[in-house]
Amino acid sequence: MGTALAQSVRCIHHQKMMEEQLQEMLQEIEHSGGDGSVRVARGKTLELSSLDKLYFPAIGATKGELMRYYASVAQLILPLMSDRPLVLKRSPEGVEGEIFFQQKPPARAPGFVRIESIPAPEVEGKRGKPERRIVGGDLATLLYTVQLGCISVDPWFSRVESIEHPDYAILDLDPGPKAGFRGVVRTAQLLREELERLGVRAALKTSGSRGLHVAIPLPRKTPYDMALRLAEGIAKRVAAENPSIATVERSLADRPPAAVYVDFLQNARGKSVAAAYCARAKAGATVSTPLRWSELGDALDPGSFTIRSVPARIAEVGDIWGDAMRRANTRKDLTSALSEE
Repeated sequence: MGTALAQSVRCIHHQKMMEEQLQEMLQEIEHSGGDGSVRVARGKTLELSSLDKLYFPAIGATKGELMRYYASVAQLILPLMSDRPLVLKRSPEGVEGEIFFQQKPPARAPGFVRIESIPAPEVEGKRGKPERRIVGGDLATLLYTVQLGCISVDPWFSRVESIEHPDYAILDLDPGPKAGFRGVVRTAQLLREELERLGVRAALKTSGSRGLHVAIPLPRKTPYDMALRLAEGIAKRVAAENPSIATVERSLADRPPAAVYVDFLQNARGKSVAAAYCARAKAGATVSTPLRWSELGDALDPGSFTIRSVPARIAEVGDIWGDAMRRANTRKDLTSALSEE
């Protein structure tokens, strides 16, 4: 075995040991009353509370189990958070309690949590005051958000150093009351056909709720308005050609109840959706789980992907999301797709 390869194997082994030790410490705190502290990295000790609190009563999963899940998938999820402002969706009493959004960081956030001043959006040529936001990217910050009661971790589409330029566009598929998940699957299949016709690559994941997310990786320096126009054009073409299946109607009252809403409006500065591998505030502790396109069929059950099943799936199939998103579409791809509007 070559020196470089051997060193890489040792690093992976060491990292795995550290992850296992962290999970053991978290479990010990949970079983010892739920309160304690854990050293996440050098100089980063996190104060924890209520790890024994029942967050998902339907399956008996606690805040501590949720935190252990995030520790187990950290190596895949942290790159998706890196350098991105985070929208905190807090559920401090679990899925049956109040859920509320928080943009600004808590006043007493630990010193190791990265907080940045994000420029306010420009409106009519003017900007307001910068807005302070927690920025993701390291394990201590990820676990801190869980300590605050965040079940889902929702990053911006853009990073701090390129805040006006998203790395991907999202199409969020949300079924109407009479559509069911089969309708979502069919809509995703139609979207894929349209994307393939345009020569645009995309990744697929469950939303962790009732729908699916289709993500289109973008080239560098793509502005938000271009990402929005791309997603809008694709959504509207699919809806226009399949009006009994898909809709882009914003008004709930005016949407066909058996249609799937193809939401392209998330593609705006400051918007967010749950990242891949994120748990959701749902009774079954479901996870927004990356899929191969070949898995898209009537047998697909989004409820089967949970904080208890996803780590084993990752061990079996690897990082589907990272592999799919690593290669961005080119500017030529987007120009060609946009020319069809």
